[in-house]
Amino acid sequence: MFKSIRWKLSILYFVLVFIAMAIVGIFITDRLEDYNLDIVRQNLVSISNNTIRSIIPDSDLPDARESIQDSIDMITLPIGYSISIVDALDYSVIASSNDSFTGKNSLDVLDRKVIMSSLTQKSYELDIVNPAPGSPMVKIMAFSFINDANGGGSIIYSSASLEGVYASLNTVTDVFLTATLIALIVSLLVGFLISGSITTPINELNLKASLIAKGDFSQRVSNHSNDEIGMLGNTFNYLTKRLDNTLVEISSEKSKLDAIINNMADGLMALDEHGFIVLYNKALLKLLKARDIDIYGSSVHDMALQTGLKISFSAIKKCVFDESTNHLVVNVGDDKILRISPAYYSDDAKKQTGFILVFQDITDAQRLENMRKDFVANVSHELKTPITTIKSYAETLSSGIVTEPEIVSEFLSVIESEADRMTAIVRDLLQLSHFDFKKAQWSFERHPIEDIIKECIEHLKIYYLEKNQTVNLTAADNPNILVDKAKIKQVILNILSNAIKYTPEFGSVDISVDTVDNFVDIYISDNGIGIPEEDIEHIFERFYRVDKGRSRQQGGTGLGLSIAQDIVTAHGGTISASSEINRGSTFRISLPVDNS
Repeated sequence: MFKSIRWKLSILYFVLVFIAMAIVGIFITDRLEDYNLDIVRQNLVSISNNTIRSIIPDSDLPDARESIQDSIDMITLPIGYSISIVDALDYSVIASSNDSFTGKNSLDVLDRKVIMSSLTQKSYELDIVNPAPGSPMVKIMAFSFINDANGGGSIIYSSASLEGVYASLNTVTDVFLTATLIALIVSLLVGFLISGSITTPINELNLKASLIAKGDFSQRVSNHSNDEIGMLGNTFNYLTKRLDNTLVEISSEKSKLDAIINNMADGLMALDEHGFIVLYNKALLKLLKARDIDIYGSSVHDMALQTGLKISFSAIKKCVFDESTNHLVVNVGDDKILRISPAYYSDDAKKQTGFILVFQDITDAQRLENMRKDFVANVSHELKTPITTIKSYAETLSSGIVTEPEIVSEFLSVIESEADRMTAIVRDLLQLSHFDFKKAQWSFERHPIEDIIKECIEHLKIYYLEKNQTVNLTAADNPNILVDKAKIKQVILNILSNAIKYTPEFGSVDISVDTVDNFVDIYISDNGIGIPEEDIEHIFERFYRVDKGRSRQQGGTGLGLSIAQDIVTAHGGTISASSEINRGSTFRISLPVDNS
């Protein structure tokens, strides 16, 4: 309880009032005691020096004893006052307001010290405030009047009771103590109320602050004053509002950052200065084919062991601070290549605190680069061969060595064939370029799919009949499709011609048409040599050929299936293939049906 500031303030107020009242009480009672004692003293002096002194003769005191006693008896003394006249020679009491003292030795009935001290000091006074038990509290004064000629004279011994003085003081003290007690009780209540006006807002501030600490930033304190407490409340509300707004902004920025990080196509990882992972995104898990447990809180070394990533923390730091390079190219297992771009981040004091790593999957890019290099080499060779042939045959003809018409005609036929081959290569390259740069022109019309297939079969009739092959068409229905007829024919012709090419003599090619879920599926199957399993997933890639030597012999460029895929995709369809070595291949073309 007493830990509360309210009680501390109340007790402090109580103590201050108590101290103040004690000081005032002590001062008042002391001054009142001095004042009353001074009045008593003045009365004793006045009675002794004015009243009594006038009735005492300078000599023959014993003879004037009766007259002095009579004079004293006639004097009305205040209650508690007494007067005695002492002979300075024999110390006898000549006269006294107390009849029992008259005629007795003053040293026996009066205060000896006062009597003897008055003889040497002319006057002497004594306050007996703390007497022995049974003795009264009195003030005593003695004045001596000595005749220097014979040493005789008188001593006026006067006393006054102090019981009344101290009784009054006790009464005043009791009253003051009562007043002090009342004042203390009132001060405690007032202090409790006053401190409450201070502690209540503070308690409210504390309660609101605790709720804010728990995450409730809507808290505001009520304010009913313009004093320092009110100003504190206003400041608290302002800070709470700013904090709420700041946290909303931080939360919004964090959400944006999380959205950016988690939706990045590239993998992201943050390391602390010791090489431990503190942040990563979903793309990184996908790239590394890892789980949270493999990465979260682990070091680069441990993560590399878990995922097969061939990287070390030292290599990262070397790359960051080596100006000769700004990235690392590493492998993940045996089938994936990653490009890692590291950079360090720092705190407000520009002190390096960690590293940021961006992971990019360059496997396809690397493969395409290899394919590009291979394609360039193949195209160079493909173009070089017919050019060389054309040049050699043309030079032979121009030299006039060959004059026989049959041989000349044969040379011209070869030249024409090689020129057609170069034209086909250039045509395919131009078509791919048009697809890449969205420059291809399309002419969509509705056509029955069976009619298009029959035209393609008829177009290639001479080739499959030459090899004694059969082409069989089975169509469950003949739906209309919205297509660019020329380009769809190009797709079918490409696949059908390949099937005829790679099917041995007396083989067969089967074509079937079926409609499923608003898509028409065209299946072209052969019983040829088939495609190896490791090549099946790459056959639609540009510049890719299964058997380069055989393709070259057959006149292929490795671009036909890639072109076919681009055409089918542009129609909203798909193309796929399945194959088995020495048993044949099946190509599936799926195109949307026009239901309008």
